[in-house]
Amino acid sequence: MPPAAMIGGSASSSEVTLTEEKPIEKYQSREIGSSETTRPNDMDLEAQAAQLKPKLFASTRYAILTLYRRLFTLVFLANVAVFVAVMATEQKLLALINATAANLLACGLARQPLVVNAIFIVVCSMPRSAPMPLRKLAAKVYHYGGVHSGCGVASLVWYLGFVGVMSHQYWATPSLAMIRLSAAPVTLAYIILVLLVAIIVVAHPTFRMKWHDYFELTHRFSGWLIVALFLALLMVFAHEASQSLHQPIGKFLINLPAFWFLAFTVCSIVQPWLFLRKVAVKAEPLSTHATRLHFEHTTTSFGKGIQLAKHPLRDWHGFATFPDTPAGTTDGPASFSCLVSKAGDWTSDTINSPPTHLWKRGVLINGFAYAMRVFSRVVVVTTGSGIGPCLSFLGDENRPALRVLWQTRAPLKTYGEGVMEMVHRMDCDPVIMDTNQCGRVDMVPVILQQIRQFDAEAVCVISNPVLTGRIVYELEARGIPAFGPIFDS
Repeated sequence: MPPAAMIGGSASSSEVTLTEEKPIEKYQSREIGSSETTRPNDMDLEAQAAQLKPKLFASTRYAILTLYRRLFTLVFLANVAVFVAVMATEQKLLALINATAANLLACGLARQPLVVNAIFIVVCSMPRSAPMPLRKLAAKVYHYGGVHSGCGVASLVWYLGFVGVMSHQYWATPSLAMIRLSAAPVTLAYIILVLLVAIIVVAHPTFRMKWHDYFELTHRFSGWLIVALFLALLMVFAHEASQSLHQPIGKFLINLPAFWFLAFTVCSIVQPWLFLRKVAVKAEPLSTHATRLHFEHTTTSFGKGIQLAKHPLRDWHGFATFPDTPAGTTDGPASFSCLVSKAGDWTSDTINSPPTHLWKRGVLINGFAYAMRVFSRVVVVTTGSGIGPCLSFLGDENRPALRVLWQTRAPLKTYGEGVMEMVHRMDCDPVIMDTNQCGRVDMVPVILQQIRQFDAEAVCVISNPVLTGRIVYELEARGIPAFGPIFDS
């Protein structure tokens, strides 16, 4: 197996020495200072990085006007424009309820596993021979969450209009009201409004980051309750509206688009739960910080993730998956793994008390890494347990050529020889920085060096949210295609 490049010793971030490991001790670096291990181009990396000046207005373009926010703004403003037009018409009530239901459907479909997989497959089917600007745009497909949140907030705008017009109809004199309504639909409407506001408030990134478990439970159960109450509201409204318009309730519902939008919404919610299963899992302890979970209920492929839970109605956690055997081989049973590192109560309990069974729902979902297939040569940058999602690159023989840059503490001791061997399968000559030896190194200069040496088209960054955002911004500001998961990817 080709040796890994290790960074160790007392080299500073401005003068990093790369060393190669001993053939016998496969994942140990040689002593720093050996003339045969020093590479001239590795010197003064910070000075080299400083030569690439940030673009003009880089902070506005890459930190504020992200694709996620642009998608959100486009969807929201388009809805606002139509909302203003609708409020100028006479058929406000029916138009408002139809638009609300349409946005709720779009909001749900943007998170539906089958739809997400289809989006990734279609967008990332772009050939690697396509122009770079098109491939850069396609690789940001994981920003699709902007459509989800845009439609979610837009549905609140439409629903506020619906509640306002309904309330006016309820309190209007009989001669002025187009549809006579009782207190039942109005009461249901205000209950739904409270829930809709609550679900949007807890989805704010600040709340979501600090109290993720509460966000998930509130988002899921309030979403289900909103759909159920909306269905009840639709039935009651249809009953009273059909009487006012002198037509059968069945005919009224069939001709009402909101009814069909809501029916499709229910189907999109139910479908993943039809695949709810309790599956066997074999835990392979790696250290007190990490464990590897093996599954045999299905197979995985490039860039796919799995949703796992210890109780089906509590918090769910997503993990990137990777095959247990090299892509294109048939050695051993069809199985796959995911890497769990200590990052909270759920992961800590999984490491300390390895499970024998876990719940999974839906199908394996294409994730952020899948978008990297549009490039030919990629530098993969990761820290610590971020190597787990990176291993999902192993699920495809046609994956891009990879250069792995991994900064972590005691990689062999923490993650074991099996993970190290898979890292070498991704890249026969990875750059592994052991922070126990060299401390934390500023990764941007090292990344820029690897981009030049490897002739990379793009950089894939998988780390904690703060570091991922900083590295992606610093690279994009210098005109380098860089990609990293966002909070809503």
